[in-house]
Amino acid sequence: MAFPLAGAIPGIASAAGGLANMFWPKKDPAKEAGNYLDQIPGAMAPYYSPYMKMGRKELGNLVDEYGNLVGNTGDIYNKLASGYTQSPGYQRALQEALQAGGNAAAAGGLLGTPMNQEQQMGIAQDIASKDFNNYLQSVLDLYGQGLQGEQGLENQGYEANTGFANMLGQIQGQKAQNAYNSASGQNQAMGTNLGNIFGGFGQAFQGYNDAKNYGYY
Repeated sequence: MAFPLAGAIPGIASAAGGLANMFWPKKDPAKEAGNYLDQIPGAMAPYYSPYMKMGRKELGNLVDEYGNLVGNTGDIYNKLASGYTQSPGYQRALQEALQAGGNAAAAGGLLGTPMNQEQQMGIAQDIASKDFNNYLQSVLDLYGQGLQGEQGLENQGYEANTGFANMLGQIQGQKAQNAYNSASGQNQAMGTNLGNIFGGFGQAFQGYNDAKNYGYY
């Protein structure tokens, strides 16, 4: 009976290989890759986190500032205007303007008259108004630069949050693709192993019968 069994050996080997592949411990490629992918957010967080936190803080500041601009414009104006002081060149500009006005009045014979005094008061008010307007414009420019600076920081925070969120999405997408590929590969391997098992047993049975038919027993 040895010879008929020898004809069945190749089929038995094929079936044994299929069984071995089915039950031999294996590592899941998706899980192995996932272990590395899961480390990426933690490794990248220190680079994103400062900008993300800053962006959230500046967003709150901007909401408050714009809300005040819309709802409390008068209060903001009064606050900015209350800081006004005469500029270093105010007194000089005033004296020069009054001197020029006095010289003109003297040349016209109007120096010291009520008309001259009214003109001098108008000159003083004009100089004061210009000085205040220059101050207010400077303060508003600085205020606008401050808002632009906060907007720039908020934009950086938004970009950092968006970039980090996109990175997380890409990682999850990659993990999903890896899981799909791993499951597909396992299904294919299962089909191959089952084919080897049943095909091997069929081959073994056929080999055994062939050996008997040729009289090797």
